[in-house]
Amino acid sequence: MIATMLGLKKEMTAKFDQHGRRMPVTLIAAEPNIVLTIGGNKVQLGFGQKKRAKKPQSAFVNVAGFAPRFVKEVNKVESEQKYAAGDKLTVSIFQPGDLVKVSGITKGKGFAGGVKRWGFAGGPKTHGQSDRHRAPGSIGQTTTPGRVFKGKKMAGHMGASKHTVMGLEVIEVDSQNNIICVKGSVPGAKNGLVVVQKTGEVKKSQIQEEKPKEEAQEQKKTVAEVAKESEESRKQEVNEEKSQTEKEKGEKEDAKK
Repeated sequence: MIATMLGLKKEMTAKFDQHGRRMPVTLIAAEPNIVLTIGGNKVQLGFGQKKRAKKPQSAFVNVAGFAPRFVKEVNKVESEQKYAAGDKLTVSIFQPGDLVKVSGITKGKGFAGGVKRWGFAGGPKTHGQSDRHRAPGSIGQTTTPGRVFKGKKMAGHMGASKHTVMGLEVIEVDSQNNIICVKGSVPGAKNGLVVVQKTGEVKKSQIQEEKPKEEAQEQKKTVAEVAKESEESRKQEVNEEKSQTEKEKGEKEDAKK
């Protein structure tokens, strides 16, 4: 079984759950993917069409009938279902309630400093500091090792790198329009290539959502009513005790007379 598809990130919008609560979702346009080659546990998928293809890409024309715009090698899950070159994968492999991970190329931000790129605090803002507000500070070592280690967080090109978001829930699958509706945001710019891979299903404990606000309000009202009733009963008991004591006082005064 192949549980991975290629698609294009579309706009973000909002959906409402069964309790009327608003949640952000991302639409992913995933037209049918074509199985190009199969080898072991690896499968090459083709997605989109290219007008002018080079020779390596034109080799897939005999299989797909066109030159695919994107070609991606993905893993194949062991199952009884068998695939052949030229088969199509549609969004029907996903179902509402599935958990997926989405990989894409993040938006490029160009050259950025340490404050924007890594969240550095910068230097002191007062005490005579004039040009240290967004400086990275010390980056070096002592005599040993006498160099800056690779991977040091510094200013540089921000974004335009592969990023994967895990644990996104599939809210809706539109088979007619080849749209996958995923809860939350996914990396990349609009119309950017994303890889959607199924990782599991939502647990039952997560499906049992909290009670609606109306039920919670009703529950609060009932608690308030119970408290009010207990207060009234307590006042009634106090009044009865007062009337009893006054009655006893009256009887004693009558006896003295």
